[in-house]
Amino acid sequence: MERVDAMLEDDAIVTAVHEALAQRHPQSRGRGRRGSPAEVVLRLLILKHVRNWSYAVLEREVRANLVYRDFTRVGADKMPDARPWALGASRWVRR
Repeated sequence: MERVDAMLEDDAIVTAVHEALAQRHPQSRGRGRRGSPAEVVLRLLILKHVRNWSYAVLEREVRANLVYRDFTRVGADKMPDARPWALGASRWVRR
């Protein structure tokens, strides 16, 4: 995961994810509760994909494992709930 971590230091990638998240709905940037930061979203989705986990397993593992919390940049913050992730994933990731 160190190689992936180094690649994700590129601001262009994080900016592209931020813009994609902002385009989910015309009012995404200004209404509703604040979403998870783009870097956290990207890192969580990569971890989910690499480990072949469900969203529920991703949530559980990141809550319990300090290494995963560090990689995903969740740190000491609250882990984002898996339910909205599972519902909105089709909008975030093109298959």
